[in-house]
Amino acid sequence: MLNFINSLMGNTTITTSEFIFPIIASLIMGFALALVHMYKNKYSKSFVVTIAILPAIVCVIIMAVNGNIGAGIAVAGAFSLVRFRSAQGSAKEIGTLFAAMALGLLAGMGYIIYAFDFLIIIGLMIIFLQVSGFGADKNEERKKSLRIMIPEELDYTEVFADIFDEYLSGYSLVSSRTANMGSLYKLDYEIILKDADKEKELMDKIRCRNGNLEISISSVKRNESMEL
Repeated sequence: MLNFINSLMGNTTITTSEFIFPIIASLIMGFALALVHMYKNKYSKSFVVTIAILPAIVCVIIMAVNGNIGAGIAVAGAFSLVRFRSAQGSAKEIGTLFAAMALGLLAGMGYIIYAFDFLIIIGLMIIFLQVSGFGADKNEERKKSLRIMIPEELDYTEVFADIFDEYLSGYSLVSSRTANMGSLYKLDYEIILKDADKEKELMDKIRCRNGNLEISISSVKRNESMEL
């Protein structure tokens, strides 16, 4: 019976405790990293669950191929997973993925203390950057998307110039297209308000100019995706 159990464990000198302890440590570190990522950040449940278990997965891969010539291929394959996730992920998510994989690599190679040291350093740095607002755009709250509908007889290139100069510190026409069989124009602008409190006043001025047709102001959708 003992020989049968030994055969299931394969030809390895790693004991059960030596195998399980790094996995447990990796799960603890993954959970802590997931909590750090959740702090003052937008996230999905599936992503933070993945971050919590990813270090343990990478740890097992490294332990399984340790001392084998296929180790390099296995590690390269593990890191290639980031390419498929990054197509729809944000820059923050990609950074967290790399951090989780680094923790798994360290734990799998037996550097568990160094892995915890790395977790503490990178975790504190992430929290500091989030709290300090490092890299935040000061004009972010005043950046808006403006959509205006005007009748075809108005020249949209100059019709709102004086209003925009009064209420906006910057603007650009993103797109213009016809609607309602060509009797209307739909204009899309990216704008920066001089004063966010005067948003309604701006809309009132515009609707007096466009014949009280449809106007909408919405927040600009930020695109943080980054392809590797």
